[in-house]
Amino acid sequence: MNKTRIGIIGTGFIANGLYKLIQASSDFTTHKILTRRPLNDQFAYPAGLLTHSINELIDHSDIVFECSGDVIHATDCVLAATNAKKKVVTMNAEFHATTGSYFIRRGDYVTDADGDQPGCQARLRQEVVGMGFEPMAYLNIKGFLNLNPERKEMEYWSKLQNLSLDQTVSFTDGTKLQVEQAFVANALGATIPPNGMLGATVESLHHTDYLVELAEQAGQAISDFVLCKGAPPGVLIIAKSAIADSLGDYTPIKPLRTKNGSAYVLLRPYHLTYMETLNTVRKVLKGEDMLINNSANPTLTVAAIAKRKISRGDVIEKGAGGFDVRGVAVRMHENKNAVPICLLQNTRVIRDIEPGQMVCFDDVEIAESNAAKFHFEILNN
Repeated sequence: MNKTRIGIIGTGFIANGLYKLIQASSDFTTHKILTRRPLNDQFAYPAGLLTHSINELIDHSDIVFECSGDVIHATDCVLAATNAKKKVVTMNAEFHATTGSYFIRRGDYVTDADGDQPGCQARLRQEVVGMGFEPMAYLNIKGFLNLNPERKEMEYWSKLQNLSLDQTVSFTDGTKLQVEQAFVANALGATIPPNGMLGATVESLHHTDYLVELAEQAGQAISDFVLCKGAPPGVLIIAKSAIADSLGDYTPIKPLRTKNGSAYVLLRPYHLTYMETLNTVRKVLKGEDMLINNSANPTLTVAAIAKRKISRGDVIEKGAGGFDVRGVAVRMHENKNAVPICLLQNTRVIRDIEPGQMVCFDDVEIAESNAAKFHFEILNN
């Protein structure tokens, strides 16, 4: 049997796990992995597997899997892959929420994968809608947030969890979940509460009737997150169903009701990141529609909010996962001057920015890139 060749973009946590899965599979192989690190500095891979050439990777791949974690780099790579008529699977919500809609407008096949929270919410949605439920809220579950963590603390947890420092910071200060839930809203036709995600602290995942009220007021589902101590690291959909209501106290349905009985709590109690990725690729090969993309007409973006005073002449080395700013989902067309947080890379500040202030294009010098160009095309068309 000929194995499907998966070209991997990235050599981080997700890429390493995906490569191990491919090695253990009977239906996939990898001939090239794209890295920006020195080729002789990657001892985890056989000689000749790594490349610095996106074109070489494309030439040796049937499907391209992008998981670099870098929006600007990812945008360039996905552009090259789709120009070569390759289907692209990603685990990169930041890419989708920033520039993914550009590719959907072109008609390219670019989907995020099962395993991360957005893909898991999209897959759970397929299941619950198939059972006759109407989603009222899509939820990311967190147990803890620190909006402005200290570097020393993040370095400790980064080392302990074997994650990069920027990933650790982005998870801790809420940027990652803001990106993911903005992506989910754009993809699944939801919105956020009028003044932004609530991120309410709840005693139980069943204490979520307030989200049903918000969805009814908005006339569409709500994308948000909850802080719930002891809750499993999964994803959650709050949904209504007239059929389920008609069952009364039918035993399997009764425990799923929210506290006030206005809807049902449909929980997937885990997400396994890279361990679920090949399931997506197999579905792509069978001709399944894209699992989740940012849509051709997104309504939300993720703005950068200053964590500290940033002075004129300073350089914001990293937006998402850095110590200068954190991400917050906002309505795109009401905040056209807001810089998407993932475009902030080694960005020079030209006006003083106060703590808590949204970073605007007037405040910084954004370097030219395909990512910046595509953001403005999405925004203005």
